[in-house]
Amino acid sequence: MNLLDVKGLSVEFRGDEGRHDVVRDVSFSVPENKCVALVGESGSGKTVISRAVMGILPAKSRITAGQILFRDNRKNGDFVDIAKLPPAGPAMRAIRGDQIAMIFQEPMVSLSPLHTIGDQIAEAAKLHRFVGSKEALELTKDMLRLVHFPEPERAIRTYPFELSGGLRQRALIAMALICRPSLLIADEPTTALDVTIQAEILKLIKEVQAELNMTLLMITHDFGVVTNMADEVVVVYNGEIMEKGSVEDLFLTPQHPYLKALLNAVPSLSMEPEERLVPIRPIKPRTHTSDLHPHPVGKAHAFRGTSLIELEGVSKTFTFKNLRGKKRRGMTTALDNVSLTVRRGECLGIVGESGSGKTTASLAMLRAFPLTRGKITYTTEEGPRDIQGFNEKELFQYRKRAQIIFQDPFSSLNPRRTLNEILQEPLVIHRMGDSLSQAARIRELIDLVGLSPRYLRRYPHSFSGGQRQRIGIARALALNPEFLICDEPTSALDVSVQAQILNLLKDLKDELGLTYVFVSHNLAVVDYISDRVAVMCKGKVVEVGPTRQIIDNPIHPYTKALLKAVPEPSLDHKLDFGSLEGTSSSDPTQWPAPYRMRYTTVPYLVEMETDHWVCAPGMEAMRDIVGLGGSHI
Repeated sequence: MNLLDVKGLSVEFRGDEGRHDVVRDVSFSVPENKCVALVGESGSGKTVISRAVMGILPAKSRITAGQILFRDNRKNGDFVDIAKLPPAGPAMRAIRGDQIAMIFQEPMVSLSPLHTIGDQIAEAAKLHRFVGSKEALELTKDMLRLVHFPEPERAIRTYPFELSGGLRQRALIAMALICRPSLLIADEPTTALDVTIQAEILKLIKEVQAELNMTLLMITHDFGVVTNMADEVVVVYNGEIMEKGSVEDLFLTPQHPYLKALLNAVPSLSMEPEERLVPIRPIKPRTHTSDLHPHPVGKAHAFRGTSLIELEGVSKTFTFKNLRGKKRRGMTTALDNVSLTVRRGECLGIVGESGSGKTTASLAMLRAFPLTRGKITYTTEEGPRDIQGFNEKELFQYRKRAQIIFQDPFSSLNPRRTLNEILQEPLVIHRMGDSLSQAARIRELIDLVGLSPRYLRRYPHSFSGGQRQRIGIARALALNPEFLICDEPTSALDVSVQAQILNLLKDLKDELGLTYVFVSHNLAVVDYISDRVAVMCKGKVVEVGPTRQIIDNPIHPYTKALLKAVPEPSLDHKLDFGSLEGTSSSDPTQWPAPYRMRYTTVPYLVEMETDHWVCAPGMEAMRDIVGLGGSHI
């Protein structure tokens, strides 16, 4: 029996440029107590369909055709056509939030920063279950316990900014479930979460679905999530359904070329070393040499494998202060005695959970802040230099050598500048060439990342997510650096655009002789692009080695836990939700011997295999006996 039937749904958006059909003749069903996944690229119409079901379409849109039939189990099981109900009318308000609830994609944006978690969750109970404040608060605590929220008594008094991404997502789930809806719509519920938190959230949704006999409509572009959660799949492209059926049929015998193309664009841990992703719209970089600033390709290849940047015993402690910035409220150690070597011409991947110190370590390499302890040396033509000792002029020159590609391409681009101005800015700041040579360099850069010169007068808002990320890459390459920090450059992109960007980065690295530090929580992405991997936890490096050794033969329990939590896009390698309890293993005091560490323990790295180092403080006493040496990685 179906809980939801969407029949011939069409939705149009009206704007200054006229009317545009964003959803066309979409039909699918959601059976009771099952999970149906809507998959497709960004802009395919997935979220518009879900918002039509919720009755929360934007003001400039309207349903032009079709039906959205929902079985109202609280009214004798009769079907209600949501498409005909006024979105702000009492009938739709009675359904929305009570019988149909939604988990939105970005928890920080979806939660009010001015109200406590308890108040926001209790509000839904007051509106739909007609209870008083005291009873609503008790229901809120019960729901927080159901979603495994730690210390519900204290949690109801916390604000969203005081919670991690995983806990904010749990709060949103509790808010959606407090009225025990028949249908839960989950819009990319795990996109911005690291693998262990993602696995916990997926397990939680499955448990709650079973306990409440709930039906789930999941919107995602992550095929690993689809294989682990969905019973049926609906593939959407450009507002139309390309293919639909059971998850087994679509993964084992895909029929439509678009679905086959999507599956070919998904990175997985089972890929062969030389295997290449196949994006739907490939980009071929066109590299040239520029008179403005020669590419350092020859030097990079000649010295490939030698040390370019080295961290030795690096520690960084941040101090929390009160609002006036005077009184200390506490301290946190973001980096704890980190030692790493980045070799010329390689891609070093840094992985770990949120808060593990990945981004802090990468920013330390750019001298974004002073270190608490330790030294970072960068090998220049004059030899190794401590970047903390650079004077203002030397640091200015270092900025040419080392650049960063930011995680969010939209936030990192100035919305008031055109593409031409964005790419010209670093050339002007570093006084590289006159206006004619700068214009030539800008055209070379956009050609390099596969964009058209006709885009030069456009502003960032008029580009897609993938195009904005390519602009960020072009800007990072403007000064012709030899070292690039890639901070989660594909985490917000769908699979086809992600494949575009990953292939582009690989090609640029090979053709321009670049050196990368690639920060990510997606181990499949790191496996695809990295030569070596460093695993971080609680500010410490716990394992470092060649990528295939780390993936195929993880030694540290934390690394094993990370790999265990990766949702593979394969029906043969589903997550074992029953064994995910405590899977994060992110507490060093709970690791088994010889890996266990107190928070004051100095990390000690032991070479277990050739170039494969593992943090095992318990082996320090054995080093003279077994001949193990340590910590130069």
